[in-house]
Amino acid sequence: MTIIEKIPEPLVGERLDRVVSMIAFCSRSQAVWLIESGKVELSGRVVSSKSYKVQMNQKIVIDNEILGHEEYLEPDEAVEFQVVYEDDDLFVIDKPSGLVVHPGTGNESGTLVNGLLARYPEIAGVGQRDRPGIVHRLDKGTSGLMIAARSERAYEGLVKMMASHQVNRTYIALVFGHFEALRGIIDAPIGRSATHSTQMALSSSGKDALTNYEVKARFASPEAASLVELRLETGRTHQIRIHMRAIGHSVFGDEVYSRQGALGLKRMFLHSSFLGFRHPASGEEMTFNSALPQELSEFLEEFK
Repeated sequence: MTIIEKIPEPLVGERLDRVVSMIAFCSRSQAVWLIESGKVELSGRVVSSKSYKVQMNQKIVIDNEILGHEEYLEPDEAVEFQVVYEDDDLFVIDKPSGLVVHPGTGNESGTLVNGLLARYPEIAGVGQRDRPGIVHRLDKGTSGLMIAARSERAYEGLVKMMASHQVNRTYIALVFGHFEALRGIIDAPIGRSATHSTQMALSSSGKDALTNYEVKARFASPEAASLVELRLETGRTHQIRIHMRAIGHSVFGDEVYSRQGALGLKRMFLHSSFLGFRHPASGEEMTFNSALPQELSEFLEEFK
């Protein structure tokens, strides 16, 4: 629905976000989102500043159709994450452990998507409406690098690149035990668990899943463990965690797929350390690296 009316005299001199909130009967954060998305006009001119003071005799036009949509996502400025690269088409984000990527059952707000919408409201129309800009995910407990689209052309290009395995995604994990071979390939399909609807499992009827691993270090104390580098050929949900468990080397701190204690580690030792891809718009080769977060590097220092 589009709202068109003359600025009421009692609101003259008020901030635009407050005026939109009162006229459109929406929250202040929704009003800011409308303003920064170019959905508000004053006397025929789009005004994108939430702090603009409205004037006498101005006509306001508010396109608030999106607010009535059941999949409207509330922007959230409190969500913390690091953007390591951005241009007009995409972002590369260093996600902290504990942050869910997009809203879903049990996580309706406070996600990376809510934070992205607060900083970059223009992505609301990019990709899927319930997860704008998102072309791949990291588990809540996984930290590190991920790509998000800022334009529709980048979204389409990145989705195709993901599907054709043209994005190099490399992870670092600390896992239990020692490997017989220092490098190898795990090729085992993954599907929804038959006994736990929220979990994944190896399944002959599942989707193809391929993980390359290389052991970087072996430790004997305080627990037999290996530091491994893992490169994904596919991107199935919980792929690394499922594949590591399947060969007897569960990830430290994985509270879902490992029954082994994690020696006090309060998160999962899984970090997206490298991204390499060709820019979907410019064709430029791009590479990004992310060092282990402090809590993981300090935990690793305890191993010998």
